[in-house]
Amino acid sequence: MIRPLLVALVALGLLRSLLAEPPSDPRRFEKEIADFDRRDGTNPPPNRPIVFVGSSSIRLWPDLPGLFPNLPVLNRGFGGSQLSDVLFHLERTVLRYRPSRVVLYAGDNDLAEGKSPESIAAGFETFVSTVRDKAGPIPIDFLAIKPSPKRLALLQEQKRANRLVSEVARRHPDVSVIDVFSPLLDPHGEPNGTLFAADRLHLGPAGYALWNRVVGNHLTNARPATVASPSP
Repeated sequence: MIRPLLVALVALGLLRSLLAEPPSDPRRFEKEIADFDRRDGTNPPPNRPIVFVGSSSIRLWPDLPGLFPNLPVLNRGFGGSQLSDVLFHLERTVLRYRPSRVVLYAGDNDLAEGKSPESIAAGFETFVSTVRDKAGPIPIDFLAIKPSPKRLALLQEQKRANRLVSEVARRHPDVSVIDVFSPLLDPHGEPNGTLFAADRLHLGPAGYALWNRVVGNHLTNARPATVASPSP
């Protein structure tokens, strides 16, 4: 009885995604993607970079390459993107750079648009298989979907999405979920407002300082297989 119930729950989650708002046209980011092209022409990217890709939490990360001067970091975040947008633009934002590693932040906006945790996990599975097919067995890191005061109503969905993505990661060598979720919670288990910007959605300086430490430690010291998954 348990297995049929699990299958039914997954199917229900996928159905919910299908009934959500129609997906936005990923070509709406063409201006931002074209700007990456221009930047590459005037400021060539590092050889075999660690590419950070995803939504505004990546795009707004202050001086991301400068934080890790001994690592070839490249920021290719584009704000407002969902996982489907990252997949659509994967060649121009990630694959063409022949990355040595990829760090992804996605799923936050997906949940806000009514997509299910199951669809995010499925999208991440596609992301991993596509990157591995085109770039080889490089390490891939998923930054856990962050909690935020503005999206407090989605907290349980965020936790579930992070758990499901962690299950995907465990099925692949050198694929990990970096827990940047738990450190953003207060003692009551809710998003710590002091770590966020005035919009209550994006990280503020203190939030990014925390991410700098967690992600920096992972990139410089931790093996992907040993990084803890987000707390349930």
